[in-house]
Amino acid sequence: MRRKAMAVLLSAAMVSSVLAGCGSGSSADSGSSADSGGTAATEASDEAEAAVNVADGEVQEITWMFWDDLNATEDLITIGYKEVVDRFNEDYDGVYHVTPVTTNLEEYYTKLNALVASGQTPDVFIVSPGPNLDVYVEPGITADLTDYLKQDGWMDTFNGGEGAFSQQTYDGKIYAVPLNIAAACVFYNTEMFAAAGIDTMPTDWEGLLDACQKLQDAGYTPLTISAGTAWCLSMLAGYLCDAEGVDLAAIDAGEAHWTDDNVAQAAAKMLEISQYFQATAAGDTNDVATANFYNEEAAMLIQGSWAIAQINGANPDFEDKCGVFAFPGTNGRVIAKSDSLAMSATTQYPEAAIAFMKYFTDDTAQKYTAEIGGKIPVTTVDYDESVAPAQLAYVMDVFSNAESTFGFYNESLASTEAGSTFDDAMVSIYLGTPIEEGLQTIEDFYINNVWN
Repeated sequence: MRRKAMAVLLSAAMVSSVLAGCGSGSSADSGSSADSGGTAATEASDEAEAAVNVADGEVQEITWMFWDDLNATEDLITIGYKEVVDRFNEDYDGVYHVTPVTTNLEEYYTKLNALVASGQTPDVFIVSPGPNLDVYVEPGITADLTDYLKQDGWMDTFNGGEGAFSQQTYDGKIYAVPLNIAAACVFYNTEMFAAAGIDTMPTDWEGLLDACQKLQDAGYTPLTISAGTAWCLSMLAGYLCDAEGVDLAAIDAGEAHWTDDNVAQAAAKMLEISQYFQATAAGDTNDVATANFYNEEAAMLIQGSWAIAQINGANPDFEDKCGVFAFPGTNGRVIAKSDSLAMSATTQYPEAAIAFMKYFTDDTAQKYTAEIGGKIPVTTVDYDESVAPAQLAYVMDVFSNAESTFGFYNESLASTEAGSTFDDAMVSIYLGTPIEEGLQTIEDFYINNVWN
């Protein structure tokens, strides 16, 4: 493998971009303010209590919270995470033991925050950098990992060294460890494109609309997307906002506004392409929308490359007809994301937690990430490109041709609540709220919570 090229690629992606974390299939879309009541709190508390009672004696028992079921999944990244858990427990038998606390994707942050609020924060848990990590750093929920990373050369194994942690660093301290990197791209069915007479991939907005029309004329559903899982729709909206020149830093500073013409133009484009969505987009979850693609019920899927593991795990035969191209019209800009791990600041067993976290970034796990999961590893590990999913090579090509990267809009705004407001506004506009009214809700949030 061309390690130098990989190092340059990941350095560009992880140092100059806003990386937002995602799950093995996608990123959680629920808010992240603590919720101490209700069913979520009870269920999460019961799971955590059961987890800590697994091991007896002097074994140091820790918990790890994740947003997928390790034992009932076809997602290849999730299966790889289960292998990490099993390998750790076997290697440290009688010394350390980790028990997963899992939930479904949409409820992940609600249940995590219920545990935090009840004083049962998991020892290790998946997080997203940016505002979604801020809410755990600022109250002191997550531990400072800087010294641990600098011990025994652990940090040196990452592409870019300390630079790999730029989006997990606050006030000079590192609070999370990236596990992989992915890009948000357009996946397409090569056979459907050929049947519709599309010989070249669209590179601009008009080309994308033209491809959608040709696919529809050929009898195919052009595009599958989830508006039932708000971040999926807002990922598309984020691409369109960025293409229209929306400047988030200027908005944060009050020098630009959500009611500006370029934001309205982005929302109008979202509505324009929505005529090509599947009929059930409003209610479909992310998993359903993705299944529509790999079950060949739609020709395109706008999704992160974390979906490779989900697509190939559910339908291995589809890999040969699954192509990838960069979202058109973004001037070479690509959304980049990374799963990350944080450690509880109140864990009783930090040595066990750190040992467990290291298993996710060792050569065995990182080779699996690339060769089976189809994600780009974050370390300098060599992997066999010939056995990796074909889609990974396409994603690598998208990355290598990217001018720069940026993060999910909902995870790149002034706060987690600001991101949720953006998500909800985009769904509302899609469902029929006038653009001006929908954008005013984001503007009002900033007036009341950011600019005052």
